[in-house]
Amino acid sequence: RPVDADNHYYETLDAFTRHLDRKFRHRGVRVVQDGRHVEMVIGGRVNNFIPNPTFDPVIVPGCLDLQFRGQIPEGVDPRSLTKVEPIRPEYRDREARLATMDSQGLDAVLLFPTLGCGVEQALIHDIPATMASLTAFNRWLEDDWGYFHQDRILAAPMISLADPDAALAEVDRVLALGARVIHVRPAPVPTGTEKGRSLGDPLHDPVWARLAEANVPVAFHLGDSGYNAMISAPWGGSAEFAPFRAPDLLGGVLIGDRAIHDTIASLIVDGVFTRHPTLKVASIENGSDWVYPLVKGLRKLANRAPRLFAEDPLDTIRRHVWVTPYYEEDLRKLADTIGVERVLFGSDWPHGEGLADPAAFTDELTAF
Repeated sequence: RPVDADNHYYETLDAFTRHLDRKFRHRGVRVVQDGRHVEMVIGGRVNNFIPNPTFDPVIVPGCLDLQFRGQIPEGVDPRSLTKVEPIRPEYRDREARLATMDSQGLDAVLLFPTLGCGVEQALIHDIPATMASLTAFNRWLEDDWGYFHQDRILAAPMISLADPDAALAEVDRVLALGARVIHVRPAPVPTGTEKGRSLGDPLHDPVWARLAEANVPVAFHLGDSGYNAMISAPWGGSAEFAPFRAPDLLGGVLIGDRAIHDTIASLIVDGVFTRHPTLKVASIENGSDWVYPLVKGLRKLANRAPRLFAEDPLDTIRRHVWVTPYYEEDLRKLADTIGVERVLFGSDWPHGEGLADPAAFTDELTAF
């Protein structure tokens, strides 16, 4: 049965606080409640990444399908597509999730955060709070989901490389507990200053080496990569990534899939795969249209500076990078470019922009 490489849970309110070191309780993630209204305060500021962190009610899986296909019928208000419902047990309970997976015909799922994808950026100027918060989150994940439950639910712990020594220690800890995939933000690595660090910086080599040795892949999942502040804000757009607020239309065009494009570029240009020839990485929920301009740009660079490249950059991608395309994209073109064995199926279930029925992805495979 199919393995879905892009599934999600909805975090409980204590996901970042249950195991947080108390000395970071005012610097990390805090839950603030005023009557029925709940907000997340991260790093001392209200965070708008998820407007309702209770997730109750929550958006109906797949209800935004037409919007993300660009096929909204004429005369239909896009806002009318959004539907909500009370939160379901399978969004937070692993046994209920297994039963749902059986009904969906899924053998296994890779499981990623929802709220958690916005936390590292919110703590970008506080490296100790970042490391403490993600470790606390991973311990919550161990409690509620486990890293390899029943050999079918592969929940990905979140790793920040902002403190390379602490990152290596956390990687060792989660690998010892059975982690089969780890989640790293597709973004420049925070340094606590205005200047970031490339993912390909040799400072991170101990982490890449450990993961390569363990044969555990790195998943770069879509989230807040900080590109609103870097790209959208200078053009007059929003400086924060708030996808469920009023849309930043120009910012959406300017940013697009830049984060994953730049992430894979940093790994290749800075020689990560040369130094770690067995390292595997996957792009999750970033689509696939970024692959083609990246290959074009890298090949042009390789022609100008061949000493920097041991091989055709496309061969490097075909050897080391797996991609989950969006279902509405040209899946045949992607397979022909990177190899069909490097294309992953991901439904984004149970998010509203994903598929209501994960296995319905097969309806898109008409070109195969």
